[in-house]
Amino acid sequence: MSLNVEQFAAANKATVDSLLSVANTALASAERIAALNLSTARAALEDTASGVKTVMGAKDPQAALAAQNALAQPAVEKAVAYGRSVYEITSQTQQELAKMVEAQFGDFQKSVATMLETAAKSAPAGSEGAVAAIQNAIAAANSAFGNMNSVAKQFADAAQANIAAMTKKPK
Repeated sequence: MSLNVEQFAAANKATVDSLLSVANTALASAERIAALNLSTARAALEDTASGVKTVMGAKDPQAALAAQNALAQPAVEKAVAYGRSVYEITSQTQQELAKMVEAQFGDFQKSVATMLETAAKSAPAGSEGAVAAIQNAIAAANSAFGNMNSVAKQFADAAQANIAAMTKKPK
C-alpha cells in the first residue's frame, strides 16, 4: 500500500512541478513583453517630442512638411522592429512550452507502457485481444500526437518565414 501512496505523491509532485514550469515560462514571457512595451512607449514619446520640436522649428511650411515626412520612415521601421520583437518573444515561449509538452507526453508514454506491460503480464488467459486493442489504441494516440506536433512545427516554421520575409529590409 505504501508503494501506491509514494507513486501518488510522486505523480502529484511532478504535476505541480510541471504547472510551475509552465507558469514561470508564461510569466517570463509576459515580463519580456511588458518591458518591450514600456521601452517602445518611452521611445515613441521621445520621438514624438523631438518631431514636434523639429516641425515647430521649421522656417516655412515646406520645411515643416519635409521634417514631418522625414519622421515617417523611422516610425514605420520601429513599428516593424516592434512586431518582430513581439513575434520572437512569443515564438520562443511557444517553443519552450512545446518542449515541456513533449517531455510530459514522453513521460506519460513511458508510464502507460509500463502500466500496460504490468497489466498484460497479470491479465487472465484469453484477454490477449483486449490487451492488443489497448496497445493499438495507445499506438494510434502516439501517432496522432506525433502528427499534431509535426503540423505545429511546420506552421511555426511557415509563420517564422513569413515574418522574416515581411520584415526584411529592402535593398
